[in-house]
Amino acid sequence: MRNFRELTVWKEGRILVKDIYNLTKLIPDSERHGLIPQIQRSAISIPANIAEGCGKSSQKDFVRFLQISLGSAYELESHIILCEDLDFLSSELTQSTIKSIQKLQKSIASLIKYNKLNH
Repeated sequence: MRNFRELTVWKEGRILVKDIYNLTKLIPDSERHGLIPQIQRSAISIPANIAEGCGKSSQKDFVRFLQISLGSAYELESHIILCEDLDFLSSELTQSTIKSIQKLQKSIASLIKYNKLNH
């Protein structure tokens, strides 16, 4: 078993969740039952799946949960793009957020690749 608290991707995921929660405060209240919970769920899913994967005994299961986490990061990126398309968030704000998401996506993908090659 691994200690998820030591993983940089989990730590970055926590920061991203906080940033996303602050960002969703800017989205209109009309989306409080639509896009906002979807955005928050996909953000929370990133560090949650990393942590859950750490609790699995096999390397294959750990990688599978990292892949789920990566999928959630792509889902989150899509939601943020939609917020810009719908004029809920400024282009400047969405681009900054997307850069953070993409950085985390690359880190998770690298961890997946490392674990596939070395175990």
